[in-house]
Amino acid sequence: MSDYERIAQAISFISSRVEHQPTLNEIAAHIHLSPFHFQRLFSRWAGVTPKRFLQVLTVERAKQLLRKSVPLLEVSDSMGLSSSSRLYDHFVQLEAVTPGEYKTGGLGLSIEYAVHGTPFGNAFIAITPKGVCKLAFLRNVETDEHLADLINTWPYAEMHANRLSTLGVIDAMFGREMKSNRPLSLHVSGTNFQTSVWKALLMIPPGTVASYSQVAAAIGHPDAARAVGMAVGANPVAFLIPCHRVIRQSGKIGGYRWGETRKHAIHAWEVARYE
Repeated sequence: MSDYERIAQAISFISSRVEHQPTLNEIAAHIHLSPFHFQRLFSRWAGVTPKRFLQVLTVERAKQLLRKSVPLLEVSDSMGLSSSSRLYDHFVQLEAVTPGEYKTGGLGLSIEYAVHGTPFGNAFIAITPKGVCKLAFLRNVETDEHLADLINTWPYAEMHANRLSTLGVIDAMFGREMKSNRPLSLHVSGTNFQTSVWKALLMIPPGTVASYSQVAAAIGHPDAARAVGMAVGANPVAFLIPCHRVIRQSGKIGGYRWGETRKHAIHAWEVARYE
């Protein structure tokens, strides 16, 4: 069992019992570790103690973050940037697939892919010369499924397994800091509406959250919260397009394409590093 699998069990246990505030001993016993070893494992993985993590998971904590969140467009203006969609592109640059690329199905395009370990379990990643086109966390053995999806999106591209070239991107993604002079690039396929939502997600700083309504307002469609939710769910690049930072207005964490426990884990992991 990997560290993340043990942590996921602990997070699931904690999140299902937040109201009862489980003790260190109770959580450790649930995953069959001593309190000492569990505390060490958890603190090494999350960067915070289990007690601090428990505080992050509470609904009240999420509500506080939502209340503190400055409307996304206001944040963009205060940064002096030319448009709201550029707020975080000094960390991550998003380039949409052109109509020509879409029409040709990736003819002449080389795509490299691999499966790598991450702090949140194994992930399938694929990159083009322009950037990351897919990243999906694996729940079980889903590599073939994600490769088939990649081929369906880019039917005429050349596919190559390459752990070495993709490892550098994984290291950059999950390092403690993203270098602003070497931004990570994304190369994604989506409708104009989906792309606008994904760009808005890049405006949400690490360690903070926004509601679906806030994202809808940021893209100029204040009544489209439900459509925003669908676009969030269609996000092709986990973590880098931070759909985990979107929660319900009530403060509840909400669903997540790659599992609610993983969403809890990513959110709290970021809070621990950026607060």
